[in-house]
Amino acid sequence: MTDISAAFPVRKQSILTASAQMRRRNAAERRFRMYGVAAIALSLATLAIMLFTILRDGVSSFQQASLTFPVELSAEVLDPKGNRNRDEMAKVTTIGYQKVLATAFLAELSAKGIPTDGLTDKDIAELISKDAPGTLRATVLANPDMVGTTLDASVFASGRIDGFLKGRVTLETAELDSNITPEQLQLAEKLQQAGILTSAFNWSFLTNPDASDQRPEAAGLGVAILGSAYMMLIVLITCVPVGVAASIYLEEFAPKNRWTDAVEVNISNLAAVPSIVFGILGLAIFINFAGLPQSSSIVGALVLSLMTLPTIIIATRAAIRAVPPSIRDAALGVGASKMQTVVHHVLPLAMPGILTGTILGLASALGETAPLLLIGMVAFVDNYPAAPPEGFLDPATALPVQVYSWASRADPAFIERSNGAIIVLLVFLVVMNVAAILLRRRFERRW
Repeated sequence: MTDISAAFPVRKQSILTASAQMRRRNAAERRFRMYGVAAIALSLATLAIMLFTILRDGVSSFQQASLTFPVELSAEVLDPKGNRNRDEMAKVTTIGYQKVLATAFLAELSAKGIPTDGLTDKDIAELISKDAPGTLRATVLANPDMVGTTLDASVFASGRIDGFLKGRVTLETAELDSNITPEQLQLAEKLQQAGILTSAFNWSFLTNPDASDQRPEAAGLGVAILGSAYMMLIVLITCVPVGVAASIYLEEFAPKNRWTDAVEVNISNLAAVPSIVFGILGLAIFINFAGLPQSSSIVGALVLSLMTLPTIIIATRAAIRAVPPSIRDAALGVGASKMQTVVHHVLPLAMPGILTGTILGLASALGETAPLLLIGMVAFVDNYPAAPPEGFLDPATALPVQVYSWASRADPAFIERSNGAIIVLLVFLVVMNVAAILLRRRFERRW
């Protein structure tokens, strides 16, 4: 018989000394770790650069320059008949209120002794936002008894003056800008020193509706935030019950045959369909066929529901499938029905995954833009939608669409506001992701 050791000679080497093969394996493992660390570092660096850029360009949108001066609400201009009748006073347009503001502003400059060399009265009045007359008119019409009194008004400064305080507009750029002159900026410096021109936190950025291209300083996110809230509410009501019920049926009750296999494959395919395709589908079905109004919250919500439903079904099925079969067997073994097993045992254990998938699906829908553009939500909307349920049919917009709209305008002030809107959108997304983590820990059970 042949000695096996002779046929396969064993090389004698200490286990404390690494062989060449072991050194190559260790080197490959170190390279793999380095690749992983480099990929994570690159991702974090890219994220940091993105956040830094957005914060640098967008935080200033939460500050707004304002002019504070006393305004005499002249009855001769605002209420010529002297009846304090709101309908009669409504005939006075914003042009009349603009004259009142300009007169009061010039009188304040004269009283403070601020020189205005080289500037006409029109040039000085242009420092006041074009939104100010409309705001003052609405205030007076809401309380006609204010006519004849003197009001300590605080109105927005023009967009260029606001940009000057933020460093976006300079004396050099003003020489090439048809909307502002260096002399007006020099006057703004004097007003700032006199305490007439100040900058403070701009709550109206979160509450005002959108504004025209001539009034960037007055543009706000009020309608967009309300429209996004309406859409997310409808998506939550329509998607979650349908998605969870469909997942339970497919995972626990549906027979395993070619039809259910086809449904599962199509659900997975729908989750990979580009979002703009759902916008085309919504335009054809909900607007052209069903006749629902364009740019309404309900149409946007239905489109986002179709897009989000496959994601919720897939996440819910994965959570249900993760529940150990022994839980089901134990419940059935003590006499529970199939429905009792699912409701009292499977769903509670799968709830963390279901909630996480649902919230992440809603967060993804909140940031969608393409399908909303196709159903007309890019339209200029400056009126708040009514309270539900009537408000679901009113024209509205959404946060990502508002970002797109502002970023496509030429005025640099709108670019600043688009970055501010991105910050608000990111805050909403962070809150939703944190809520998903907290709910997961709250309902998590170990077995």
